[in-house]
Amino acid sequence: MKKLLVTLAAVLVSVSAFAQGTVSVGNRNLTTGGNVPITLPNGDGPGLQGGMAQLYLQNGTGASATFTALAPAIAFRTTSAAAAPFLEGPTDVTVPGVPAGSPATVVLRAWVGGSSYESATQFKGSSGPITLAQLGGAPPGGGTPITPPDLSGLSSFQLAAIPEPTTLALGVLGAAALFIRRRK
Repeated sequence: MKKLLVTLAAVLVSVSAFAQGTVSVGNRNLTTGGNVPITLPNGDGPGLQGGMAQLYLQNGTGASATFTALAPAIAFRTTSAAAAPFLEGPTDVTVPGVPAGSPATVVLRAWVGGSSYESATQFKGSSGPITLAQLGGAPPGGGTPITPPDLSGLSSFQLAAIPEPTTLALGVLGAAALFIRRRK
């Protein structure tokens, strides 16, 4: 009997370790905030056509915060200029390691050019942290499934231009020249 209880406990612990919640990612027609456009620095939305966005799980706060990319990356709409600052979807995104019913803090990052936020070549930007009270999905140990929450705490944000490496190099050379001249 003890072996059966120990085996059952081990199975329950391992099942809860694989638990994962979900969140519905989108920035159009959110249940509590309406439309939340993401734009380029000049306020242009159509320039985002071909851009992508991805949800990141935030662990920790402040300078020590770490971010884990959650699949999939989501494309911006391409159907019309009016729809351009909005993501396709909403798309349900799985948050591995955080069980349904648990809270999570996420950040939405968007970019134009490149295959990821980290490798963006033209524009990129990030939302502020969004704290979700509970993730959706099937709670550990059974129970009624929870509807995935949307990003109702999301605020509009603009992407910033990424300077070309040659521009940065010229800026550093100019600063060095000024520093050397000042010393003489």
